[in-house]
Amino acid sequence: MPRFLRSTRFRIALVAFASSAVALSAVAVGFVVQAQARLESGAAQLADARAAAIVQLLNTGTRPEDLPGLVRDSLYEVTDRSWHRLASCPGFYPHEGSLLPVSDLHPDVGYTRNLPVYGVDMVTSTGCSRVLGVTPEGLTGIPLHAILHFSGDGKYAVFGAARVDEDEQRAVDSARTGLLVGVPLVSLLIGLIAWLAVHRSLRPVEAIRAEVAEISAHDLGRRVPAPRSGDELARLAVTMNTMLERLDTAVARQGRFTADASHELRTPLSSLRTQLEVLLAHPDSFDWRTSCENALLDVTRLQDLVADLVLLGKLDNAAPPPFAPVALSEVVTTCLDGREIRDGVTITTEYEGTPIVRGHRARLVRLVRNLLDNAERHAAGHIAVTVSTVDAEGVLTVTDDGPGIPADEREHVFDRFVRLDEARDRDTGGSGLGLAIAAEIAHTHHGTIEVAPGEGGARLVVRLPALDRPPGTD
Repeated sequence: MPRFLRSTRFRIALVAFASSAVALSAVAVGFVVQAQARLESGAAQLADARAAAIVQLLNTGTRPEDLPGLVRDSLYEVTDRSWHRLASCPGFYPHEGSLLPVSDLHPDVGYTRNLPVYGVDMVTSTGCSRVLGVTPEGLTGIPLHAILHFSGDGKYAVFGAARVDEDEQRAVDSARTGLLVGVPLVSLLIGLIAWLAVHRSLRPVEAIRAEVAEISAHDLGRRVPAPRSGDELARLAVTMNTMLERLDTAVARQGRFTADASHELRTPLSSLRTQLEVLLAHPDSFDWRTSCENALLDVTRLQDLVADLVLLGKLDNAAPPPFAPVALSEVVTTCLDGREIRDGVTITTEYEGTPIVRGHRARLVRLVRNLLDNAERHAAGHIAVTVSTVDAEGVLTVTDDGPGIPADEREHVFDRFVRLDEARDRDTGGSGLGLAIAAEIAHTHHGTIEVAPGEGGARLVVRLPALDRPPGTD
């Protein structure tokens, strides 16, 4: 199929043309049929009235031969029960004998029948002004409507006749011809208007498509033109720009993440390679055990960094795991059981209620563990962990007595590979992913994490939506 026929404009225009053609044709046919039926019904009613008037005269004693002098401007014929003509409108008989093919009539009062088509005979006789007469075979004329009545004594059959008004018939015929020509033209005009309207409406879509086609992965800062109409197309443009903005942010974030990850991986790899090269170059000048321990530290750091990167990739791209009710206090207890704490640091816990949250237990354990690792890394000697329920939320607070987080760093401390200057030491400083992972886990659980203001040290607060009641209770 040609591309032109597959376009939205053509399909909508075709549907508009076809639907309007069907609708207008139905209306036109109904109009013509009703108009024609109204004309023929009027003629039949007039014929019935004429026959009824003749019957009334006969019932009052009027003789058939006296009717031409009494009835004027009326088409009629009176016969006996043997269908022999007794009286008629002068000049109104197509052949000798009777007006109608009487052999086809039934002697039912009120019987109505269209006469065979006769030509116009323009005969003007006493009592009739333009009546119909016979013409040579093959000629056509205006059909008569006739109706049969019987006199009260049953001696006479009275035929009343009338023809459709010629002026009105010409008007109906003209309307029929006009509709035969006008309906297709109007339908075609409607299709053309639909084509132009859709073409104009889709112009912003074409502009959006052309702009998107020119945007590449290295040029995500461009935006599609947004029309000011405020309609669906304007909302589509706004949505497209929002999507491009998210893509731009994601690509930029991915680029920074890749650069930071490369830098973080390069440092321990370079250190490990240097140690191994020096050790191989001067095997008698270094302690092999000490060198292996230092190399092991670098390998451990690499392993932890790779594990964090894998977890972040899952948090970014993988579908969230199935959630289940989890007691926040049990998660904290699991993290503290068997934990080896740095010398000189103590951890205290306080449970103010037993909040139940819906989440993934393993990831919540990782969140709490990362917060504890961060607090232990910076604490001077004490870490406080508090679990409580506040405003239908489960709240976890981890506080240390370390140097704290400067106010201008609190918004960026959860970014990836962000480490404060005093945490840059290789042995004690982390990779800068612990708090970022904690923030991602909190967000996937529809919660929040923030650095709360406090006197000395750092105070990290996690809020997660709490269930109304613990699992298993009614």
